[in-house]
Amino acid sequence: MNWLTNYVRPKIKNMMSQKEIPDNLWEKCPSCEKIIFVKELDKNLRVCPECGYHFKITPEKRLSLLFDNGEYTLVSVPQVADDPLHFSDLKKYADRLKASRAKTNQEDAILVAHGRINSHRVVVAVFNFGFMGGSMGRAVGEALISAVDLALLQEASLIIVPASGGARMQEGILSLMQMARTTMAVQKLKEKGLPYLVLLTHPTTGGVTASFAMLGDITLSEPGAIIGFAGARVIAQTIREKLPDDFQTAEYLHDHGMVDMIVKRKDLNKTLGRIIDLLTVRLKK
Repeated sequence: MNWLTNYVRPKIKNMMSQKEIPDNLWEKCPSCEKIIFVKELDKNLRVCPECGYHFKITPEKRLSLLFDNGEYTLVSVPQVADDPLHFSDLKKYADRLKASRAKTNQEDAILVAHGRINSHRVVVAVFNFGFMGGSMGRAVGEALISAVDLALLQEASLIIVPASGGARMQEGILSLMQMARTTMAVQKLKEKGLPYLVLLTHPTTGGVTASFAMLGDITLSEPGAIIGFAGARVIAQTIREKLPDDFQTAEYLHDHGMVDMIVKRKDLNKTLGRIIDLLTVRLKK
């Protein structure tokens, strides 16, 4: 009886019980609402195979897609003191930083790396929207200035890939100062004649758009990215007019001359390589 109770019955019960299905096997496209197998989505560079919607990707994935053969070297950036204003809203700023660092395994909302694209030396700075909405505080400002300095040192092209809600409110005026600091840093590249490219991704807004993000020699964007300063709802309420359905999309900005090229994710390495090749012809001579 013990044999039946202790062995056979649990064995049968285990065979008959419903197996748990992991909840991370599928993702729903925010655009067309198609349910996509995660492995299929990853294989397609996290682009919806049905409608072409470009999902957000991690900075590491972005870097591996941009550089030749996915090879790059991360750059250490200057550290800044946390929470200079001892800011607190619903949560302490220091606690928000700790939570974001644990979530993303990054010190702040940007990674800087160097390597080669189409065999050209390139420095790339990539934002992480998952870190406090990719907001720009002093750490991001210092990282961008470091990226510029490295590009100048290596005589390399600089590519910045923003995905940001804008300036980081928890750092107040100190975050707004980064708009001027990064703009001045970019000017150093232009004075040296080194290519400066910006790849806009979803979303790029606020003080990031109002500073370095719109100063590229060539401005590219992924399809469907939302790009702007204030939100569309705020603008509509301010001017009291109905805005176009595609307002602030990459396609709208391209039609109105604010974005030079819209490039699908799979074509970015090749397209950036061609652009850098054209822009550096003068430097080669």
